[in-house]
Amino acid sequence: MRHVFSVRVGPVGFRVGSHWRTPIRQLATLYADYPLPENGVPDFTVRLFAHRPWRRVIRPAVVIGGDFMIPDAAPLPLAQGLLAAEMAMNLQMALGQRRYLLLHASAVERDGRVLLMTGESGSGKSTLAALLSRAGWRLMGDEFALIDPATGLAHAFPRLVSLKNAAIAAVEAAAPGARFGPLLEGTPKGAIRHLVPDAAAVATMDMPGRPALLLFPRFGFTPDIRAVAPGEVFMRLTQASTNYVAMGERGFTALTGLVRSVPARAIDYPDTDRVLAQVAALWDAL
Repeated sequence: MRHVFSVRVGPVGFRVGSHWRTPIRQLATLYADYPLPENGVPDFTVRLFAHRPWRRVIRPAVVIGGDFMIPDAAPLPLAQGLLAAEMAMNLQMALGQRRYLLLHASAVERDGRVLLMTGESGSGKSTLAALLSRAGWRLMGDEFALIDPATGLAHAFPRLVSLKNAAIAAVEAAAPGARFGPLLEGTPKGAIRHLVPDAAAVATMDMPGRPALLLFPRFGFTPDIRAVAPGEVFMRLTQASTNYVAMGERGFTALTGLVRSVPARAIDYPDTDRVLAQVAALWDAL
């Protein structure tokens, strides 16, 4: 395609091609500090294209494609081209990644130990990861946690952090010096703005960590912390993984190893100040 951008995030390289210049320019700006794919060879290819030639210029609509695609996925307006690129990279990982067990989770690290957070959309895991990354934790990822089946280690995948709706203002207030992408209004999930991980997250993204605590956060409820039984943890994580079934025995081994070795807690919270205090107390108690 005419406009192309390549980047490596953690152990995974991407090549993004587009019919339009704007999404590529935005990616190049926001991922400016990231390296290129190893030896110039990407793991996945992404395509942002117009379904019909005239849709490149008249009411331009961005169709998401690449090595893997969903044929009936609705296109996005060009104003949301950055979101389309991020969604397309997620899609390649979800459908094509086989080296690591993928968990739809946020991850942060401290002293070599990793805190994993997973839950339904709106649970606040992205906001919590962003806030913790501004409080001395290393951001390892927002969209996916990568678990190595051979070692049990979590590998970093620090893509742009996708903040939604009220979380945007909360993180902007907590991180006045941070870099953000453009505000995207009217997306399928409301307003979205991407937070660029700090320099430390990018510089250390090749350093894995040992999972030490698994949280299932839930926003908008009376503060509470509950232990989660291993059977329930296993079921929740199979639902949170996009490639558990495709990985077969390796996926089962990686997931059961995580369940057996990492304590899990369900955590309810009404606001960000309360949840940060809850996380600090849980972490100190390890």
